[in-house]
Amino acid sequence: MSKSCTLDRVDVRADDENGVSDAGLLVAATLGQRLGLPELLRERVTVPGSVGANADEKCLTVIHSLLAGADCIDDLDALRAGSTGAVLGHRVAAPSTVGSFLRAFGFNHARQLDAVSRELLARSVTAGAHRGIAESVTVDIDSTLCETYGLGKDGAREVMRTGRRGYHPLLAVIAGTGDVAHARLRRGRSNDATAAPVFIKETISRLRGAGAAGEVVLRADSGFYMHGVVAACRAADVRFSVTARMIGRLRGAIEAIPEQAWTPIDYFLPGAGVAEISWTPFTQDGRGHDRTDAVPVRLIVRRTPPTDALARNRGQDPLFPIFDYHPIITDRPGQMLELEADHRRHAEVELTIRDLKYDMGMSHFPTKSFGGNAAWLILNTIAHNLTRWTTRLGLELGHVMTKKIRRRIYNVTGRLVRTGRRVILRLPRRWPWARQITAALERLRAIPAASG
Repeated sequence: MSKSCTLDRVDVRADDENGVSDAGLLVAATLGQRLGLPELLRERVTVPGSVGANADEKCLTVIHSLLAGADCIDDLDALRAGSTGAVLGHRVAAPSTVGSFLRAFGFNHARQLDAVSRELLARSVTAGAHRGIAESVTVDIDSTLCETYGLGKDGAREVMRTGRRGYHPLLAVIAGTGDVAHARLRRGRSNDATAAPVFIKETISRLRGAGAAGEVVLRADSGFYMHGVVAACRAADVRFSVTARMIGRLRGAIEAIPEQAWTPIDYFLPGAGVAEISWTPFTQDGRGHDRTDAVPVRLIVRRTPPTDALARNRGQDPLFPIFDYHPIITDRPGQMLELEADHRRHAEVELTIRDLKYDMGMSHFPTKSFGGNAAWLILNTIAHNLTRWTTRLGLELGHVMTKKIRRRIYNVTGRLVRTGRRVILRLPRRWPWARQITAALERLRAIPAASG
């Protein structure tokens, strides 16, 4: 290699005041302004003391930093470089300022952010981000474990069931879109269904307030197999589909299903099938007393032969048939096979959890304050939803992970040029997705601005 081709000859100077490190954030910031996000934060978030001043700027700094790839408070400093703040529409707060701001949060202040995300969901529906929500909507409820380190974080000092410390947040995700309808931080020692009935009630209220006037279906795994969850669904006139736990008399009832009642699943392993019986769950309360409000439901069971059993008996039929059973309880009308297949699509909620943990900042809770970490969780969900809505309303794409949008749209570098009364954002020549960025801005700027 000749001397002139070596990287040693590249002279680096950090002196460009007009450089923009994440110019594509202009797209998400534009949608946020159209939905009235800055005004909502300014009106609803009222953290006391001097650290609560300009709460909208501090919250937006966190949201836009998360969109750019930040996963801790120190990463917020990247948005202060060059003229990056000019494409965000607000002053970028310093990391130390945001840290003090989050530490001042109580849980009631995090609930103020809850109110912001609730109104934002309703405004996104008005903008056209959820076509068909008025006819029917399915929401998936799930929880996840978020590990922390040390003994300094409120609510995360006790050991979780994994043997590690952390938090155990609840999430409600709209099926098919990946939008987070509701989120609630809980201490790590919480059970899967701790506070689930109240959380479900709030989630349904959010969906109804956003325009879900038709059928609402709630799907959940076996961690939410409890009377309170089913009662909350019935009280809210919501259909439910919940994985049942193999406890009590349930296994015996499933094994008693006659062979001719099983409908084969053609695309699965030989012997796999689906059957249905009537079942009355939760016949007794926690004290062993009979419930007077126990109601029969549909119990749909999928059975599958375990693959290890097939491997052990290759070339020879087993003496006794061995099956794994996967039961669900539901009050939904419809064909048995269709309902069972739809319930298995509940697993898609894990894609949103992965997106929040590894493409946003939910894998790291930055403050010692429980209220501050609860606020961090909600700001993560707002940032996540902004990406989902930007993808559908601006880019007109299907479900795309945040990592791809960040690489193609958000993280493109630019340069601000001021000429006369105009401000021009210049992107790199031959950027492969430049046309998508400009087209998205045209579509988003055509959305009517939200009014209070």
